[in-house]
Amino acid sequence: MEMVFRWFGEENDHVKLEHIRQIPGVKGIVWSLHHVAAGERWSIEEIKAEQQKIESHGLHIEVVESVNIHEDIKLGLPTRDQYIEHYIETMQELAKVGVKVICYNFMPVFDWIRTDLKKELEDGSTALFYEKQLIEGIEPTELVNRVLQDSSFTLPGWEPERLEQLKEILAAYKEVNEDKLWENLKYFLEAVVPAAETCGIKLAIHPDDPPWPVFGLPRIIVNEENLGRLLGLVDSPSNGLTFCSGSLGANPTNDLPAIIRTYGDRIHFAHVRNLKRYENGDFIETSHKMSEGSVDMVGVMKAFRDIGYTGYIRPDHGRDIWGEVGRPGYGLYDRALGVMYLWGLWDALKSTGGEENA
Repeated sequence: MEMVFRWFGEENDHVKLEHIRQIPGVKGIVWSLHHVAAGERWSIEEIKAEQQKIESHGLHIEVVESVNIHEDIKLGLPTRDQYIEHYIETMQELAKVGVKVICYNFMPVFDWIRTDLKKELEDGSTALFYEKQLIEGIEPTELVNRVLQDSSFTLPGWEPERLEQLKEILAAYKEVNEDKLWENLKYFLEAVVPAAETCGIKLAIHPDDPPWPVFGLPRIIVNEENLGRLLGLVDSPSNGLTFCSGSLGANPTNDLPAIIRTYGDRIHFAHVRNLKRYENGDFIETSHKMSEGSVDMVGVMKAFRDIGYTGYIRPDHGRDIWGEVGRPGYGLYDRALGVMYLWGLWDALKSTGGEENA
């Protein structure tokens, strides 16, 4: 496997590239141009500027997360074709500098949903928390105001330009059910996958987070069956998956090791983290250690070992620990601990008979 680490840029991240470089085994940065609005082209000048910053620290830029999809594409509006063309042009520019994988999602409006960015755990650390009952009784705009006040950083998937028109966008989705969203995703993939094949890019869709409908919005990338349906929309290696143990693992019916073994050849990127599920539907993110949460972390990493996975993998959301103040879920310390836990599992599984892929 190729260990990588997400970074949000010099202007919007307290974590430094020189610190990421010191985490054993991390080879690359998962990056994006976060200031560019969804649907806009990425300029080659800005791409190369980010490339220079990252590569100057001995880290590669082969994974982008993400090139956001404009809401008009998800809604299936007539304007979608111009945004799809922008997407293709951006892919082509990224391929020129050596990008190999683009992680993206097709979640309506919100890329992810949490109710508290700083829920305290028993050890005094804080983490991202989802409270089911609160979600069922709160208006979307009220939730946005509640969540954003807990972060001094912009939050991917909650960009200001998107949320400024929240009521209008939510109203537009009243005409979009799951079947229509599948149609719109197919239309997008039929346009962009051939272009991705030509320029050597692998697209890797991220599962919906959480993997069930929220605020009446359809969610479709939620389970093993739907992952298979997604891959069948356009049957190409360039139409692939981002496996996320946290997103898929929020639903206890998802068998994560089985998903890896079934679709391993189409998993181009992996986010591996833990969370603790509660019987009432709540969940909270924990340390990566298996005993701290509900995800079969050993089973997940064994499945990756068993299929001979050589793709990209990163620790995902971490807690805020040791007094670190930064982007919720994306501190340096707990994610660095996560890297070492994943390497520990990987090396231990290798020593018990797995093939050498590190």
